[in-house]
Amino acid sequence: MAAMDSGSRISTVRLILIPSIITLAVTILRVVGELQHWPTLLFNPAPGGGGAIVGISWLPLIFGPYFGLKLAAAGAGPDSAGKAIGMAVLGILVFAGGGFLLATSEFASLAKLVAGLVLMGVAAALQFAAWPSLANTLLAYGYAARLPVAILMFFAILGDWGTHYDVVPPNFPEMDMMQKYFFIGFLPQMILWPAFTVIVGTLFGAIVAAIAHRRKHVTQVAA
Repeated sequence: MAAMDSGSRISTVRLILIPSIITLAVTILRVVGELQHWPTLLFNPAPGGGGAIVGISWLPLIFGPYFGLKLAAAGAGPDSAGKAIGMAVLGILVFAGGGFLLATSEFASLAKLVAGLVLMGVAAALQFAAWPSLANTLLAYGYAARLPVAILMFFAILGDWGTHYDVVPPNFPEMDMMQKYFFIGFLPQMILWPAFTVIVGTLFGAIVAAIAHRRKHVTQVAA
């Protein structure tokens, strides 16, 4: 199906508005929970967050399908759901390769660090070839979700809050405050997590949209 017309920017803002507000509310709840030392299963203050249940990294699994269904209903679905799913799977593999380079760079190898971030960007860019309207929507949502976190992390690192927003991973090299923020705050929130949002959101969005389209087709045939 064809992509959205020149009004897509307004449509995108409207589409991501409520999900972005929900995401911001979860972010606020997360930081309050960590500062108040609520159960770590829900609010883990360890580096990286430790897969805590309350967090925004899970939300692309929900909002990817939500955006996908809304876009498909508006006539802005993918030309091929199979291609969209395939590109998302390829994106995950490329993203994982970028993650491996980042992990092995140990913040010491600039070449590995840059290469890892580039691979993550490429992995996200692949999604635009299969379902551009969904990729654009997820990218906009990704930055709406992550920009507040990037700002929050600046103050968490500055104030040494003891949350996962400012605690560094093991063997993290000695750095001043701004260098620390750049590596654990700015780069992840502005590159890694938006790319993750686009890729994972596209995968689940394409799967759910394909199932919905198939059910609609079966219902029409049966009728």
